[in-house]
Amino acid sequence: MKNILLLGSGGRECAIAWKLSQSPLCGTFFIAPGNAGTREYGTNLPLSYNDFEGIKKACIEYKIDILFPGPEDPLVAGIYDFFKNDPDLRHIIVVGPSKEGAQLEGSKAFSKKFMARHNIPTAAYHEFTAESFERGVAYIKRSEPPIVIKADGLAAGKGVVIAQDIVEAVKAFRAMVMNQQFGDASKKVVIEQFLDGIELSVFAFTDGTNYILLPEAKDYKRIGVGDTGLNTGGMGAISPVPFAGEEFMKKVTDRIILPTINGLKAEGIVYHGFVFFGLIKVGNDPYVIEYNCRMGDPETEVVIPRLENDLVELILKMSEGKLNEVTVQHSNKAAATVMLVSEGYPGDYPKGRKMTGFDKVKGSHLFHAGTKKSNEDIVTNGGRVLAITSYGDDIKKALSRSYENAEHIEYEGKYFRNDIGWEFE
Repeated sequence: MKNILLLGSGGRECAIAWKLSQSPLCGTFFIAPGNAGTREYGTNLPLSYNDFEGIKKACIEYKIDILFPGPEDPLVAGIYDFFKNDPDLRHIIVVGPSKEGAQLEGSKAFSKKFMARHNIPTAAYHEFTAESFERGVAYIKRSEPPIVIKADGLAAGKGVVIAQDIVEAVKAFRAMVMNQQFGDASKKVVIEQFLDGIELSVFAFTDGTNYILLPEAKDYKRIGVGDTGLNTGGMGAISPVPFAGEEFMKKVTDRIILPTINGLKAEGIVYHGFVFFGLIKVGNDPYVIEYNCRMGDPETEVVIPRLENDLVELILKMSEGKLNEVTVQHSNKAAATVMLVSEGYPGDYPKGRKMTGFDKVKGSHLFHAGTKKSNEDIVTNGGRVLAITSYGDDIKKALSRSYENAEHIEYEGKYFRNDIGWEFE
């Protein structure tokens, strides 16, 4: 039995908590800070996931064996190194990469250079700073729109602009690099070629040498029907992805996953955990749009329900460097998640609105995201409020059940997209 501390408070962490708690290997289980849903699976701790000293104290007090950081922030800030460099903590298994490994997500420039070194297919790019602003403008003017402008560092999912013309591109570039739109995250900016295709997310779990593949997924970022409007953290997801057949996934493995895992090892970068490959299919070929150093959200809410292996057992195999001994089991069922959000999201939104109808939901998992307990009520506490995940013999049937249950949950200002998976109807 292993005592576990999971860091995070979103739908991703709720799905991971649901999965971890099912394991006979799971001992005492804590989530920090958690939400109204994670309380069903363990004990919430009132701790910020960026409070390393507070996390240390909790790990010692509760005799934690496994620390599982859900979000990217603590990983990019170096929580793995913090634990491994502390005599009181270094015995604890940390599910995630070193600070250097987390730079795959923490720095667009780092990840682009890494891909170039290992011949991993990605969009052509150049990086610029305030000092090279004029050269950046000249580069934009030589480029063919659309043009992708990316803040180098973490910008809460808002640091990417796909500019439709030169004027818009220069404006976005100036806002980021000269006006410090995203603070330190946009001190450096990557300008890259626009790739036209269809996106998907692929997830590997690695011990630094071996890896296993989890089910792939596709998420839907735009707030509006038909993929219109502002970008969000994700309005829904499906798994499996119909176009990701055997031939395509072999290309993904040979051209992207293997060179990434082997490249990290060859460069001596410590990486024990999840690698999220944000991919785009251009023609019949895969390209990397981005890496993440943790699971995605809301993709986790469809990937984890389709993973039939014991997640705690996988973590223990990872810590022993024995993932090569694992046979991954994926459900043959499709999974689909629909995200309920607050009115105003992804802009300003209200909090504290009472939620009802949970007792009417049948045949779906409810993975809480922006919720909290207030006296005896569950109330909204974020932009993305609740992920409703269902299984089905196919994506359409899974979605149908999620939409049916989405109607049962009530709170003022509820909104959800009713066209998740629209390309595959």
